[in-house]
Amino acid sequence: MNNNSNRRSVTIALFVATFLAAIEGTIVSTAMPSITKELQGIEQYSWVISIYLLATVITTPIYGKLSDLYGRRKMFMIGAIIFLAGSMLSGLAQSMEVLILFRALQGLGAGALTTIPYTIIGDLYSYEQRAKVQGWMSSIWGIAGISGPLLGGLLVDYVSWRAIFYMNLPFGIIAIALLLSSFKESFEKKKRHIDYAGITTFSIGMFSFLYALTLLRNEDGASGAEPLVIGLLFAVAALFLGMFFIIEKKSPEPIIPLKLFKLRTISAVNGVSFLLCVINVVTIFYLPLWLQGVLGKSATYSGLAMIPLSVSWPLGSILAGNWIAKIGLRRIALTGALFLICGSLGFMFMNSSTPIILFMCYTFLTGLSFGLSLTSFTVAVSSAVNWELRGAAVASNNFIRTLGQTIGIAFFGLLLHTGSAETIDAALLETSLHRIFIILTVLSVFVWFAAFSLPKMQQTAEPQPTNA
Repeated sequence: MNNNSNRRSVTIALFVATFLAAIEGTIVSTAMPSITKELQGIEQYSWVISIYLLATVITTPIYGKLSDLYGRRKMFMIGAIIFLAGSMLSGLAQSMEVLILFRALQGLGAGALTTIPYTIIGDLYSYEQRAKVQGWMSSIWGIAGISGPLLGGLLVDYVSWRAIFYMNLPFGIIAIALLLSSFKESFEKKKRHIDYAGITTFSIGMFSFLYALTLLRNEDGASGAEPLVIGLLFAVAALFLGMFFIIEKKSPEPIIPLKLFKLRTISAVNGVSFLLCVINVVTIFYLPLWLQGVLGKSATYSGLAMIPLSVSWPLGSILAGNWIAKIGLRRIALTGALFLICGSLGFMFMNSSTPIILFMCYTFLTGLSFGLSLTSFTVAVSSAVNWELRGAAVASNNFIRTLGQTIGIAFFGLLLHTGSAETIDAALLETSLHRIFIILTVLSVFVWFAAFSLPKMQQTAEPQPTNA
């Protein structure tokens, strides 16, 4: 990064790109009933969201490594253009099958938007500044959580569900234009090895694994062939991921450098991140289900009751950005874990007569925990390595987080019982959610103990002088 680059314009562009990637999940979920009604594909409901997540998970580490090889700017532009093309085509879709195909394309680009902005921030700013800016960037996910359902509902009710895809175009173009005009990257051009074998085996293995988890989550025992298909997918995943690890050990430029996991900071942060994101996804998805299915409240009511989580998450992110250089990574993570334990204990002891004000207090504590911990982890990972490995390091952490969410929602989906697909048995749902909240509390305690493995103070590796 040259000195004449406009950091403010670049940062704004990255904030806009991150917001587009963050809001995509919640805004599309809100529009799904209208989409399936018009395109006549209720049986493919989950795939519109799942295929996007699958593509994003697979491409996240790939974009991270390619940005180390070919530069942040080039790979961000490629990812952003693919994302916008997928958005435009999704808005034009005339059938569920076509929409699912274009959502996959959109996800192939989203892998860049969820990873490279954090990497560029790591390149642009010193350690203390980096923590604050990445804290603000992480808070965007909380803001997207608040505005996504509301904006999606307004667009669907007063414009069209297609508008939720078209709205990405002007904002995405602005982000691209700002980055093109302001981000001047000093990059040494030379012939580089591309790990095609690693990309291929990783993509096949991860797709098979995540697809099997999706089928497992949707499995209802109606088809005798389904368990065989799931078993074959897991076998394919094990084979190709095993081949991937062998290839990565020998590759001169591996997609996921295995030496990253020999660094204490990165291995410890990734382990805690995985557990935290298992808890994160279950909390976000199942608390509204408690309000609507057990308490019989409306969707609007549950959305309002979840606002404390969406407010405290960005608050925790901002606090983490300001504190990490002063009190260290371990103290922030331990503090966040204590908040998480308190919130999880509250959920565990909830019943149908629990006052809503207590519920909102518990969600506030969990949101604060996510903001404190996840933001400090992003700063820690991006600061633990030099420029040439920063993209891969940040991508590995984002990949671990998304993998934790994917596995978490699949595993706990097996423990969830609602009675039937047509009607919800409130008593049965309350019992199954109670079991899930007990497990979340146990996992929260594990997160607290795991946080002791983190280094007390962050050891930083600053950018190369030519890129300062």
